Order: sequence, then structure tokens, then C-alpha cells
Amino acid sequence: MVKKHSELFLIPLLAGLVFFDQLTKFIARDYMVNSIPVIKNFLHLTFVMNSGVAFGFLQGTNDIFVWLYIVVLGLIVFFYDKFPKDRFCRVMLFFIIAGVAGNFIDRIVFGYVVDFIDLRIWPVFNVADIYLVVGIVGIIGRELFKKKK
Repeated sequence: MVKKHSELFLIPLLAGLVFFDQLTKFIARDYMVNSIPVIKNFLHLTFVMNSGVAFGFLQGTNDIFVWLYIVVLGLIVFFYDKFPKDRFCRVMLFFIIAGVAGNFIDRIVFGYVVDFIDLRIWPVFNVADIYLVVGIVGIIGRELFKKKK
């Protein structure tokens, strides 16, 4: 069980995660002109303006996803006390919040999400997307592991 006051460390964690996401997107947006190979044919940095969702689907639907992010963040706040209370799950939940917040900021400020991590075998994504995947997989994995015990 995690006490409320012991969760205060999550606020700077959230701020740091969102800051790092926005910093990487700033660099991608302002300094990337061409695709930059980091590991040839495996990892490139490729600037993409994504006004849709994952994998570039539903391009031009930015407004819908602004409202969806508001609903998701509202649901997380509303159901916060219902999420598992152990420290690991709370950290994973804040990774999810950071991912939603990072992409939400892009949609509000620019009208699109900045994507730039290009694995060549997967659609281009960003740091906030990594946060979302880590958080969701972390919570699901933790709950599945607990069920097995």
C-alpha cells in the first residue's frame, strides 16, 4: 500500500518525463531536415508531423484526439484511487499520463504530434509513445504476474 504523501515523488517524475519528451520533439522539429541514419537500415531519425493516430491512421483528425486526450486524462484522475496502489504500478500510471500529456501538448500547440524515431520496420513514433507502451505493458504485466502467484 502506498500512502498519498509518499507519491509526491511522482510529480517531479511526471514533469521530467514530459520535459524530456518535449525536448526531443523540439530538437526533431527545429533541427531535422532529412532522415538521419543512426544505425543504417535499422534506426533512423525521421521527422514526421502526425495529425492522426498510431501508424498514421486517421490523418487530419487532430481535434477528435484533443478531446479524447482530455477524456482519458479525466478518467485517470477520476479513477486514480482504483488503480493498483503499489509503487511500481503508480510509476507506470505516471508514465501513461506523461505519454498522453506529451502528445496532448503537441496536438494543442502544433495541431499534430511530432514523431521522429524510425525503426524502418515500424511506423515512426516518439518518446511519449514509448512512455505509453512502457506504462501499459508494465501495469498489465504486473497484474498478470500477480494473478499467477
